[in-house]
Amino acid sequence: MSEPLEVQQNTQFQLDLKTLIGLLAGFISIAGVYFTLTSEIAQLQLDNIRIQSSVLLNEEFRIKWPRGELGALPDDARQDLRIEYLQRDLEAVEALIQKHFNEHDAE
Repeated sequence: MSEPLEVQQNTQFQLDLKTLIGLLAGFISIAGVYFTLTSEIAQLQLDNIRIQSSVLLNEEFRIKWPRGELGALPDDARQDLRIEYLQRDLEAVEALIQKHFNEHDAE
């Protein structure tokens, strides 16, 4: 039978240079993979937060815009103004027509 290995304060341990370089390369590659995965997870978490924020803003816009709670576009304001002018013109034309028929009926 072989004797159990005893490790003491003055025990010597020998590694050849090739093994030492291989161990060092393995540790470096494991550290690189760890930091790469950590940064990718952090980026995905940030992207997820941005997406959630965009979804909430879209939901708020989708609900509030039709109600008019977010204001109106400048084109909408111009269109409303044109409609108002057209309504006034139509009322004036209707008044003229009514006046013309009233005068025609009076004859």
